[in-house]
Amino acid sequence: MDDVVRYERRGAEESVAVITMNRPEYRNAQNSAMTYALDAAFYRAAEEDGVAAVVLAGAGGHFSAGHDIGSPGRDADCPFERRAGLWWDHSDKAGGERRFAREAEVYLGMCRRWRELPKPTVAMVQGACVAGGLMLAWCCDLIVAAEDAFFSDPVLRMGVPGVEYFAHPWVMPPRIAKEFLFTGDRMSAHRAYEVGMVNRVVPREELAGEAVALAERIGRMPRFGLALAKRAVNQAEDLQGMRAGMDAAFGLHHLAHAHNAETGTDALAGMDPRSMKRAAADGS
Repeated sequence: MDDVVRYERRGAEESVAVITMNRPEYRNAQNSAMTYALDAAFYRAAEEDGVAAVVLAGAGGHFSAGHDIGSPGRDADCPFERRAGLWWDHSDKAGGERRFAREAEVYLGMCRRWRELPKPTVAMVQGACVAGGLMLAWCCDLIVAAEDAFFSDPVLRMGVPGVEYFAHPWVMPPRIAKEFLFTGDRMSAHRAYEVGMVNRVVPREELAGEAVALAERIGRMPRFGLALAKRAVNQAEDLQGMRAGMDAAFGLHHLAHAHNAETGTDALAGMDPRSMKRAAADGS
C-alpha cells in the first residue's frame, strides 16, 4: 500500500482501523493512486478479524479538497487494475468513453463498494470537505466533524450538476440540497449537524479522540448484528431511490462533461483549482 494512505490500529484493544489520506500538501486531493490505496486499506480492515470498526481521516488541516484536478500527482491518464466494476481500462480510450469508464470505476463504483463494507465506518472531518471529499464522507455510516469543518459541492461552476456519488437528496433534505448545489456555498459543521448530515460536532482538538471512541464503542456490539443493521438501513435508502437516483445523476454528470467538451475547451469548462477558488471568493 502506498504512503498516500496510512493504516493503523487504535483503541484499547486495537479494534479500530484508522485509514488516513496522506497528501496534506494538496489538501488530500484524491488521485487514482490514493483511491486504490484507500480501497486496499478498506479491504484490509474487512479482512482483519480484530478490526470491529473503521475511521476514515485526512492528514493535516483538511479532510479532502476533492478530486485531483491540478496537482503534480494527477494520474487520470494512467491505467490501474480495476476493482469496483467491470468497465474496461479507460487510459487508451477517447472522449466520453474514456471519462465514463474511469469515473464509473474510481468515483461512483469505489464509493458504492466502500458503503457496503460490513463493518461500521466513521468519517473524521476537519477543515475542507469539498466535492470529491463529500463522497468519501458520505459513503461512511457516521460523520464526526470538527467545529472548523465545512462542506461544499461547487462543481456547478463547471456546469456539472453535482459530484459523481450523488447522495445529496439523501444526506440532507431536498430543498437544502438544492440550495447547497445552486449556490456552491460552504456549509458549516453546525449547519450540517442541523440538517442531519453530520452526527456530532466537536472542538478540533477533541476530534480524533471522539471519532475513535465512538468507533470503539460501536465496535463492541455483536459484529454480525452490526453488519445486518447496516445492510438494512442501506437497503432502505436504496428502496427510497438512492441507487437509481445516483445512476440517473451520473448520466447527467457525463452529459454535462460532454457538453463542455463540445462547446468549450475541455470537459471541466476550463476550470482548475485556482479558478474554482476565485469563483468561490467572488460568489460567482
